Amino acid sequence: MGRGDLTNEEWARLRPHLPAHGGLGGQWSDHRRVLNGIYFRERTGVPWRDLPVRYGKWKTVYERHRRWSADGTWDRILKAVQAQADAEGRLDWSQVSVDSTTCRAHQHAAGARKRPDQRLKKGAVPARHRADEGLGRSRGGLTSKIHLAGEGGRRPLGLLITSGQAHDGSMFEQVMAEVRVPRQGGGHPRTRPDALSADKAYSCKRIRFYLRRRQIPHSIPQKNDQIRHRLARGSAGGRPPVFDRSTYKRHNEVERMINRLKGFRPVATRYNKRTYVFHGTVTAAAVRLWL
Repeated sequence: MGRGDLTNEEWARLRPHLPAHGGLGGQWSDHRRVLNGIYFRERTGVPWRDLPVRYGKWKTVYERHRRWSADGTWDRILKAVQAQADAEGRLDWSQVSVDSTTCRAHQHAAGARKRPDQRLKKGAVPARHRADEGLGRSRGGLTSKIHLAGEGGRRPLGLLITSGQAHDGSMFEQVMAEVRVPRQGGGHPRTRPDALSADKAYSCKRIRFYLRRRQIPHSIPQKNDQIRHRLARGSAGGRPPVFDRSTYKRHNEVERMINRLKGFRPVATRYNKRTYVFHGTVTAAAVRLWL
């Protein structure tokens, strides 16, 4: 076992949730060796062609990762390991925090062809496909943004990829819709945390109404201009929203989770042209954090 490879304990947790075979008449190479190759690249950020030979053919490793990103296998694995952690009492629902982070896109991430990926079945659309490929241009160049919801243990519950200029508040409900942890004993997935925190970017009536409707206690500070407008209206401005400063102190958990995710170099810098492959890269890193 090389440095950074899956340990026996991690493999034991992950193995039951992997696909059984490669489809009709197909037989995949050993999952553990291929996954070790994927995670070697996740840790180091090397080009796929530069993978060490101990992981087998580089194209086999890359195609496994691309295929699992396209058909949603990485998403299903993430939900499975979350359900396992929840059943074992290792998932902290006491407070979920929502935030986002911007990832600089490498020059190789640009230039994706407009036509559909030729390696997919005719007419098939990959999971997490975006017409803009999740790339936005700003003063710093091409960027992508990862929107995240993290639990108290500093591990991702749900994530989305958008272009870098997407506003955090506009993606809040979509991120919360990603928080769906299946129950191993059966029943509806758990989607509602005990409490939620977010920064000022999420301070708006729509988000507060959404949280009140779902009966989720929340700590979101008001923006300075919102405070001034409310005070300027006097009694007509209404009461300020409830804000628990001691609860908001835990918001650093999601920021520390982002730091852990960006320890994976292909997450900190986007190299993938296709959004669905980059989403699979971030999801694979999230799976490793849960393991």
